[in-house]
Amino acid sequence: MKVLVIGGGGREHAIVWKLSQSSRVDRIFCAPGNTGIAEIAECLDIKADDIDSLLNFAKYEGIDLTVVGPEVPLTAGIVDTFVKAERRIFGPDKSGARLEGSKVFAKDFMRKYGLPTAEYKTFTSYHHAEEYIRLKGAPLVIKADGLAAGKGVFVCETSDEAIDSLKLIMKENAFGNAGSKVVVEQCLKGEEASFMILTDSKTVVPLATSQDHKTIFDGDKGPNTGGMGAYSPAPVITNSLHSRIMKTVIDPMMKGLKREGINYRGVIYAGLMICEGKPYVLEFNCRFGDPEAQPILMRLESDLFDMLKAATEGRLKDVQVTWKDDSAVCVVISSKGYPGTYEKGKVIKGLDEFKGKRNTMIFHGGTSLKKERIVTSGGRVLGVTALGKDIQTAKQNAYKAVEKIHFDGMHYRKDIADKAIKRE
Repeated sequence: MKVLVIGGGGREHAIVWKLSQSSRVDRIFCAPGNTGIAEIAECLDIKADDIDSLLNFAKYEGIDLTVVGPEVPLTAGIVDTFVKAERRIFGPDKSGARLEGSKVFAKDFMRKYGLPTAEYKTFTSYHHAEEYIRLKGAPLVIKADGLAAGKGVFVCETSDEAIDSLKLIMKENAFGNAGSKVVVEQCLKGEEASFMILTDSKTVVPLATSQDHKTIFDGDKGPNTGGMGAYSPAPVITNSLHSRIMKTVIDPMMKGLKREGINYRGVIYAGLMICEGKPYVLEFNCRFGDPEAQPILMRLESDLFDMLKAATEGRLKDVQVTWKDDSAVCVVISSKGYPGTYEKGKVIKGLDEFKGKRNTMIFHGGTSLKKERIVTSGGRVLGVTALGKDIQTAKQNAYKAVEKIHFDGMHYRKDIADKAIKRE
C-alpha cells in the first residue's frame, strides 16, 4: 500500500514513523515533510494547502490512503475534493472541520447540543466587545474565531489585559480574517487535559489520554504557543472521569454531528478543563494534537494504518486498539523568540546519538538541510519523546535526551509532566 501524509511538523513525523511500522505499508510520501521525515519517507515539494497539486499527485502515484495532519487543509475542504475524485483520505470534510475552523461555530454547537462549556458571548464589533468586557470584568478568555496556529487564545487576569488582547485581534489584525469575530468567555479554573477520539461517524474509539503544556515558560507562564510538551496517559482523567467525559461530552457531540448531517471520519480532539472533577470543553480540534500525537503514538501498539483506513471505510468497529503500559513524555525544543519572531538556520548538534533507538524518538518539527547539516527552520524545532515505566521515568529519559541536543538559542520548558508526577 502507498500512503501520502500531508504536513511537515512533529505530529506528521510521528504519524509517518508509526505508519512505517505497518506490514501493509510499502511506501510513504509526505508533503512537504521535513528533515526527520525524509529519513523514512519520500518528501514532496508540495505545500500542505496546495489541494489541487496534492490530488494530482495522489492520482498519478496511485496513493491508497492520504492522511491529513494539519488543520488548514482540512478547513479548506481537502477531504471534500479528494472524496469527489474518489480518492481515499483520512480526516473530516469541510463541514466537520468547522469545529476547529470557527470557535463561534464550536461554541454555538456546544450550546445547542448541551455540552458542558464556559459561558460566552460572540462579537463582530470591537466597541460592543469592549463594553461587554468592562461590564463583565476579569478574569476572561478572549479568542479569535478562526485558525491562529494555537496563538489566538488569551487568558486575561485583568480587564485591561482583555482589552489589549481584543485590540490585538480586532484592531491590529494580528491574525487577519481569523479575528473578524471574537469569543469572550468565562475563565474556567482547573487542570487541562486532551481527550481524543477516532471515529468513522458510527463507532467511537477513545485514544490514550494526554496533557499539553500550552504556554512558553515554566509554571504555565507567558504567551500561548502551539504546545511546548505533552505526556500520556493523563492521571487527571480517572476511570470514572473518563466515563463522564464519554457520557457528557462525546456522546452528545456525536449525536449533534449526526443531527447536523455531518459524516465525520477522523480524529476529534476535545481540549478539556477539569473543574472540581467535572469536564468542560475549552475547544475542539479536528486532527491529532501536536505535540500530543508524539507521546500517544509512541504508546500505540496497534497498526495505525489499519485504524485510519478502517475509519475512512466506516468499519472502525472491526479494529482492536491496544496500548503499551509504558508512559510517554514529549519535551518540545523551540527557537529563541518563539512564539514571536525567531531566527532560523541554527545548526543542530547531537541528533546522531538517537538513531536506531526505539524508546526515545526525536520528532522533527521545524528543521531543514543546509549544506548537509540539519538546521532550525521553525518555531517549534524538535519534540524529544521518551517511554518509561511511569511518567517520572519517561520524563527523566526525555530530559536526558534533551541534554544531548544543542543549537544556539534553544529553549524548552523544564516542568513538562510535573503535574502528573504529583498525582502518581
